[in-house]
Amino acid sequence: MKVSVLSSNGEDTGRKVELSKDIFGIEPNDHAIYLDVKQYLAHQRQGTHKSKERAEITGSTRKIKKQKGTGTARAGSIKSPVFRGGGRVFGPRPRNYTIKLNKKLKDVARKSALSYKANDKEISVLEDFSFDAPKTKSYTGLLTNLSVSDKKTLLVLSQDDKNVVLSSRNLKNASVTTVDGINTYDLLKADRLLLCEGAIEKIVNLLSK
Repeated sequence: MKVSVLSSNGEDTGRKVELSKDIFGIEPNDHAIYLDVKQYLAHQRQGTHKSKERAEITGSTRKIKKQKGTGTARAGSIKSPVFRGGGRVFGPRPRNYTIKLNKKLKDVARKSALSYKANDKEISVLEDFSFDAPKTKSYTGLLTNLSVSDKKTLLVLSQDDKNVVLSSRNLKNASVTTVDGINTYDLLKADRLLLCEGAIEKIVNLLSK
């Protein structure tokens, strides 16, 4: 599959790049995508939730009333879960939400996501560029030139560029990453995938190992 290379001004440079069928043209594996996205979202959870149970509540353990003759249920402690201010029964405790997946499965998931983008013609290839200074206006101008300012975009750089990253940081629907940082969730979330020309070869090398 050949895709035209665009300049940062949105103009066609007259050159085309070949997108590898082994990366951008495989039969997508939906289950691999599901597992990888599930792992990604699980890893976003801190797992620090905690509530106090009756053993952790501050209060007296004195028996608050006599066992019989009150006409109400027996009660042994003010920290009982049935009273207001008492401990919680089976409350949440800190836990680790980490899910382990094989590297090969994660590679299949990313290839599947890239293949979906290629099939839907949602990939644009840009010649490598950089900004002289971090300015949000520069990045919004880039998106406007590419006619994607109203869409969720993911720009994949061939190498880390601080000025480009800082220029996009204040934009809600614009994300920037490097080849090493691409993941299935971000690929699928974006309406338009912007690949720098130098990043394509690195993606092929990364997912072909």
